[in-house]
Amino acid sequence: MQLLSRLLNSKAKVPDGEVIYAVGDIHGRDDLLGQLHESIEADLQAGEANRRARVIYLGDYIDRGPDSKAVLDRLLDHPVKRAECTFLKGNHEDTLLRFLDGQKGGERWLALGAGATAKSYGVCLRKNGGHPLPTEAIRERMNAAIPQRHLSFLRALNLFQAAGDYLFVHAGIRPGRRLANQDPQDMLWIRGEFLRSRCRHEHVIVHGHAAGRDVVVRRNRICVDTMAYATDRLNCLVLEGTSQRFITSAL
Repeated sequence: MQLLSRLLNSKAKVPDGEVIYAVGDIHGRDDLLGQLHESIEADLQAGEANRRARVIYLGDYIDRGPDSKAVLDRLLDHPVKRAECTFLKGNHEDTLLRFLDGQKGGERWLALGAGATAKSYGVCLRKNGGHPLPTEAIRERMNAAIPQRHLSFLRALNLFQAAGDYLFVHAGIRPGRRLANQDPQDMLWIRGEFLRSRCRHEHVIVHGHAAGRDVVVRRNRICVDTMAYATDRLNCLVLEGTSQRFITSAL
């Protein structure tokens, strides 16, 4: 079932002749993503044919939900028709890559819903007796199981995308810092200071990461992460001119 809710116009706007679809954290929910792609395509079909359409994915494609591999396959093989796609990096993708490369902080991935992702690639993180595999064994199995095209996709993800008066980023920004001076780790992980801030940033920030049951619209930010893996609801913010609305894929 697809639900469409409309909001009042805002002063922020996207470039003329352009419509932007910003997709929240997917977290392995390929079923909801497939529905959402269909809804975006139908929305495009119903609008003006000469609009430039962009779909911006806000990261966290993997972990927690059941079909991380299928999500990446869909993004690569079945993108939204008639639309350009921009893929941003989430903290889950960053941590997985750190784990696969043996970098500092990578083992954190094992506590972020790694089991569901591993299972989608046919990898079990436990021995036959139920005990966890050694970390190095998990790393070897995951590196062998993940297709090279998925790894290339993950390594090419962008940290942010600006368009008109909006900035699209996974987690947010450090308030009071210009975009050029932002810390990449803040863009992937920041919560409290950004979420509490009432500052007028350089842009209205469109982000995910701060999971909740409903979208959040503030004067300086819009959060579209609605815990798809737990709520069965995947949200997409639609921006055109000064209008803001949402398309929701739900079970």
